[in-house]
Amino acid sequence: MLKYAIKRIITAVITAYLVATLTFFIMNLVPGGPFLAEKAVTPQAQAAMEAKYGLDKPLSTQYVTYISGLAKGDLGLSLKKRGRTVSQIIATKFPVSARLGAIAMIVAVCCGVPFGAVAAFKRGKTIDNILVIMSTAGIAIPSFLSSTLLMYIFTTKLKLLPSLGLNSPLSYIMPVIALALYPTFYIARLMRSSMLDVMGQDYMRTARAKGVSIFKSIFKHALRNAILPVVTYLGPLLASLMTGSFIIEKIFNIPGLGSEFVGAITSRDYPMIMGTTIFLAFFIIFMNVLVDIAYAIVDPRIKLK
Repeated sequence: MLKYAIKRIITAVITAYLVATLTFFIMNLVPGGPFLAEKAVTPQAQAAMEAKYGLDKPLSTQYVTYISGLAKGDLGLSLKKRGRTVSQIIATKFPVSARLGAIAMIVAVCCGVPFGAVAAFKRGKTIDNILVIMSTAGIAIPSFLSSTLLMYIFTTKLKLLPSLGLNSPLSYIMPVIALALYPTFYIARLMRSSMLDVMGQDYMRTARAKGVSIFKSIFKHALRNAILPVVTYLGPLLASLMTGSFIIEKIFNIPGLGSEFVGAITSRDYPMIMGTTIFLAFFIIFMNVLVDIAYAIVDPRIKLK
């Protein structure tokens, strides 16, 4: 286990380094600069600001400086939010996105797994056809469209739910539904196909031949093995949900990490863009390690090597 953990940590460090390197050079290939949008900035003032943040140095020198700071845990200063570090901004915004994403994750799993299991058990019947159609529609509909539709129905027409911010428990309903819609039906499709495969295995036929009840054979034997593909999907899903959906946060005016990232891109705040990207990469790597461990817990036949 220790050897496996060390290997994953080394892989994580290498992956994070590659992400940081690619992000740094790609962002510097974009035409323009972070201070071009400033109002009434003279060439002298712009040169002074570039010198303050080290942007006047050769690209190779900037790269070495950034990577050196990153190794010490320093993500740099935000170019647009003067006086604040990237780490401070992430620490402030991430809890908002994490809370919203965690709720959406719970909703997606609690709805998607039963939907997929029921569809597999009722294969070819009306309820299966309905769930398949709903799953296809739920995956195909983009999040901005579902968000707009929810706002139109529940805010504009029915006037039941607030549409901006997260100021009350009711404010979470529409963003959570919009965030959870795609993963719910994707999990349902994964669960359905996996359950159909498991239910056709020899040990399932043997269990039924021995008189094991359908309920027990499904929930004790089939579900445990069928849920493995879902467990694999949960790692990157949780990371993406907890770091915030950019479109959802913009539409509902949620002050999370996603909206902060979009703002950083439009304003060319290079340290903020790179810091958020690296943070997301670390989070995905961490969640993938947890998924590997969860695999061994769910299925003892799988060994960590």
